[in-house]
Amino acid sequence: MSWFESIILGLIQGLTEFLPISSSAHLRLVAAFSGWQDPGAAFTAITQIGTETAVLIYFRTDIGRIISAWCRSLVDRKTRQDQDARMGWMLVIGSIPIGVLGVTFKDQIEGPFRDLRLTATMLIAMGIVLGIADRVAARAEAGGRHRTAVEGKTLHDLTVRDGLIYGLCQAMALIPGVSRSGATTSGGLFMGYTRAAAARYCFLLAIPAVLASGLYELKDATEGGHATWGPTLLATLIAFAVGYAVIAWFMKFIETRSFMPFVHYRIALGLVIIALVTFGVISPHAA
Repeated sequence: MSWFESIILGLIQGLTEFLPISSSAHLRLVAAFSGWQDPGAAFTAITQIGTETAVLIYFRTDIGRIISAWCRSLVDRKTRQDQDARMGWMLVIGSIPIGVLGVTFKDQIEGPFRDLRLTATMLIAMGIVLGIADRVAARAEAGGRHRTAVEGKTLHDLTVRDGLIYGLCQAMALIPGVSRSGATTSGGLFMGYTRAAAARYCFLLAIPAVLASGLYELKDATEGGHATWGPTLLATLIAFAVGYAVIAWFMKFIETRSFMPFVHYRIALGLVIIALVTFGVISPHAA
């Protein structure tokens, strides 16, 4: 990987990681359209350490409270009802599905799942799901002529059942094109959570899974000796800086706006990819 490629891919990772449009799909597509080698699942996992570091800093106050309360709850049963302690346990529970499925389907994630036809299909399918979830949330918030507005659930309402459902939605993002934030946020909206609550939990839930995955791939790359460390580290630093700015913007955006612009973008991009592959402009296994 060249330095120029690392700069572009780091920018793409930072820009797309927190938006519901799939960062892994965009890294794959940029490489395919540019004629570069596929950066691979390992590169994606390592650069995500940069974007998750941005999450750690942006939510540092919340995370500090959660870790502190969760650690106390390990030795003091009375503290387990504390909201921050409960959130710590919910993050542990919600991380189980992606951990189990990630290890089980590791070979597929690094191979067949990166087929551009599957990526395009997931972009379209999850775009439709996100659009429906957004409409459901909008109708609940607005109410109507014959129904009252429904107040959305907050993270104080999070249960073990909801935590597992969030976790299963997050695990779907192991397939490029799904989008971690898109799938997890959609799941939250269908369960009646507010946009802000669903997005906030999505960001927090990603921390254990992404850091574990990144460190695992980092260990693998170190032992294998096949990593281009300079470019990869540069891409990770760029992803961190850009990702932090995107988090701040996105958290403000979703408080007043719908997800429909992302829905339209996903569907349009998916259709373009399918057309290009169908007419032989690009191979489904390009890069």
